[in-house]
Amino acid sequence: DARAYLDRFEFHFTPKHGSWLNMAEIELSALTTQCLNQRIPDAATLRTEVAAWETDRNEATVSIDWQFTADDARTKLLRLYPTITEKKQD
Repeated sequence: DARAYLDRFEFHFTPKHGSWLNMAEIELSALTTQCLNQRIPDAATLRTEVAAWETDRNEATVSIDWQFTADDARTKLLRLYPTITEKKQD
C-alpha cells in the first residue's frame, strides 16, 4: 500500500531560502498586475486568462535579474553570516 501511495506523488526540491520565496512573490505580483487587475466574471474565464498570461510569460522567457550578490549579502548581513576562525595550535 505504501508503494502505491508513493508512486502517486512527484517530489520536487523547493529550497526554503529567500531567493526561491522572492521569485514566487515576484511572479504572483506580476500575475496580479498583468492579469488579475480586471473584473473576471467566472472561474472558467479566470482559468483562461491565467493560462494565456502563463503562456505569454513562458514564451517571453522572463527571468529575474538579481542585483543583490552574495558579496553584498555578506557585507550588509554580516551579523547573519558566521565567521570562521582558525584555532591556534600551541
